[in-house]
Amino acid sequence: MDFFTNKRVLVTGAGGFIGSHLVEELVKRGAIVKAFIRYTSRGDIGLLKYLNLIREPEIIYGDLRDKWAVFEAVKNVDIIFHLGAVISVAYSYVHPEEVIDVNTRGTLNILHAVKEYKTENVVYVSTSEVFGNPRYVPIDEDHPKRAQSPYAASKIAADEIVRSFNLSYGMNIKTVRPFNTYGPGQSLRAVIPWIIYQALNQDVVYLGNIHTKRDFTYVTDTVKGILMMAERGPDGGELNLGTGTSFSIREIVEMVSEIVGKNLKIIEKGERKRPKDSDIVELVSSNKKARELLGWEPEIDFREGLKLTIEWMDLHKDLYEREII
Repeated sequence: MDFFTNKRVLVTGAGGFIGSHLVEELVKRGAIVKAFIRYTSRGDIGLLKYLNLIREPEIIYGDLRDKWAVFEAVKNVDIIFHLGAVISVAYSYVHPEEVIDVNTRGTLNILHAVKEYKTENVVYVSTSEVFGNPRYVPIDEDHPKRAQSPYAASKIAADEIVRSFNLSYGMNIKTVRPFNTYGPGQSLRAVIPWIIYQALNQDVVYLGNIHTKRDFTYVTDTVKGILMMAERGPDGGELNLGTGTSFSIREIVEMVSEIVGKNLKIIEKGERKRPKDSDIVELVSSNKKARELLGWEPEIDFREGLKLTIEWMDLHKDLYEREII
């Protein structure tokens, strides 16, 4: 029997990019899933509507900042995956208060509910943005954290709130820290779908800084690591999930050009660049601990992942045409 079979599982941020893929895999593995989604007047369930599920999750609408909504969602669950957050760095420059409030207060509310109901298996999903410009690469779990955007600050705060609850109340919440996940369904706010969207529709790509380098992990590999953290991760532990290899934005454009068969021209635009002191030159993960403690390793080669993402975006052009760029 699979570890997740008949387990009652709550996923916050379930309608988002990684969250929806996580819900899909949990359902395949026999879990009874509650999908916590931020309410809109249209009852939008995000990317969940693009999944072909053998069993529909229970949709729970609410806001992570609403303590009582969170308590009601956490009641009677066996496992929690807390992914819910406002995740855009660019948005955090414009609305830092909202980003910080959702990401920190929302996490605090989850922790209060976990403490109240004594939920034993909780995985909190952080981000590599917390490290800022690295002092060394590859970046391991002991690397110092340095916020270079309000978003990063909100996640550092959430990280430390999790740590404080573990130490103060004897809780065992686990933290996973993905490095730049990409794949089908990701929005145009992220650089890879933004490059692909332009490549499929024109011969020019407009970008910000094309020299920054990131460690890109295909979404199914990230989901696998998150699930393995719940299955066998160390209590209260923190693990990075990344490939250990980085690519520059220029290199990605060159690979996409080859795959789609176009000679793409790059134009750098100032409005797509981060503020100079907020930009991060390179993020590349050490996944040594994840390999040793979980037996996790990425399976999807970067070029293969790009092909799969391009194919999916080409089939779902309507989704991207509705996005505000």
